[in-house]
Amino acid sequence: MKSFLPAWRRRTRAAAATVAAVLAAATLLVMPAAHAADPVPPALTDGFGLTQVAPATGTADNFVLTVTTAQVAGPHHIRVILPVGYADNPTKRYPVFYLLHGTSDDPGNPGLAFPALTASSAMITVIPDGGLRGWYADWLDQSTAAGAQHWETFHLTQVIPFIDANLRTIATKQGRGIGGISMGGLGALRYSQDRPDLFSQVATFSGADDISGDEAVVRAAVVGTLTNVGGLCGNASDPNCPFNFGPTVSSDAVFGSPYPVFNADWRWNEADPSTHMDKLAGMGISLYVGNGQGNGPNTAEEFLAESATLHVRDHLDALGMPYYLVDYGNGATWGTNCGGGHNGYCWAQDLVDYVPRLEQAFASS
Repeated sequence: MKSFLPAWRRRTRAAAATVAAVLAAATLLVMPAAHAADPVPPALTDGFGLTQVAPATGTADNFVLTVTTAQVAGPHHIRVILPVGYADNPTKRYPVFYLLHGTSDDPGNPGLAFPALTASSAMITVIPDGGLRGWYADWLDQSTAAGAQHWETFHLTQVIPFIDANLRTIATKQGRGIGGISMGGLGALRYSQDRPDLFSQVATFSGADDISGDEAVVRAAVVGTLTNVGGLCGNASDPNCPFNFGPTVSSDAVFGSPYPVFNADWRWNEADPSTHMDKLAGMGISLYVGNGQGNGPNTAEEFLAESATLHVRDHLDALGMPYYLVDYGNGATWGTNCGGGHNGYCWAQDLVDYVPRLEQAFASS
């Protein structure tokens, strides 16, 4: 990546190319809903800065909204998965699980509606758009070619109250959980640390959970999605480049300078959730990751996701804080076709394990 200092580039370029490509191409599965439903999605009312610009698509219990907001440029999808029996229990309220997707994905992708989520009868699931490379942050630079990029504001001050106003939610900290896949893992940890009053449970699934100087390759992957250059993809006009993350912006756009020389990267370290786990005291914390040493899709980047996740574990251990960790290694016994990689087969099994635990935590609180 041309914007990186030469010494750092020599150490990280090859690895950054691999992890960024995986973070971008995080394999998801197109999975059918687990049950039949009325074909008509419910009507929701605009508000909290969100305007619906197209009819909802999908079924009554698994549908996608298209909204606009001044906080983030462009139209955005929000997938809503209602619990089995929602329409049959018109007075019952439900907790909500907010699932944040990875880079290069969109809530309109039906592969994000994993079977464990569509089969739930105990909670609502909301998957909001996080952009191809929004990184779940209010960008430091709002004057780039990408336009307005206030992702955290969009999610925490618009999407959450919009959902609470339109659906029968339990609109309390005890009634909300948040989790994230890959890039979304970073977002889930940061959001729950910035607003611990909103969430009682947080989970990461192969998360990019550490962007400190300890994980230079993950940081390089973030920069790669911003600049569309480097070993990972060439540039946005390269016909051999499978990923286009949007208009090219500066490597400094999200968190300022990524370079550690003269402490220029202090904003990245401040934004890194792995070193601020004390902010999650009293919250249920769950971590899922493989080791990238199996034979499934996208194994190379999972090795790096494991490193980031285990840094989170180490910080939690140092604080004496409880957590639930599943490191399924090469994935040989973790669902079907997982292979310990950075892919939807593994994440589907993560959710098979996590959803009942989350439902139980909601019920007990």
